[in-house]
Amino acid sequence: MSRTFFNKRGTPIAYTEDNCNIFLFSGEPVAYIYGNSVYHYNGKHLGFFKDGWIRDDRGFCVLFSRDAKEGPKHYMKDIGPVKSKKQEIPGMAPRSSERNKFLIIQEWSKLSFKDFINQ
Repeated sequence: MSRTFFNKRGTPIAYTEDNCNIFLFSGEPVAYIYGNSVYHYNGKHLGFFKDGWIRDDRGFCVLFSRDAKEGPKHYMKDIGPVKSKKQEIPGMAPRSSERNKFLIIQEWSKLSFKDFINQ
């Protein structure tokens, strides 16, 4: 199932076509979903994916998809730019451990998606 992720301004930022690998519209693979967690390919735990929301490690909302439930106020401007050819997905390093408790905070994170994936 293809899913587009939007930031708090409603701008399409990233997408997944396999409910696992997350790509920028440039085709660059930037993270992946494993269970309810979001990881960088280097193995670092970045945050969580639940109910259509990508959340940072503290539980704040970073991106949402069309099927997002609850959460802070959000808008969708359009379907997104044309997707470039996907780049090769890097190997996945061993995953770091996730936080013991998953918090859900119905507010936007101070992290942009760029900062989220580069933390």
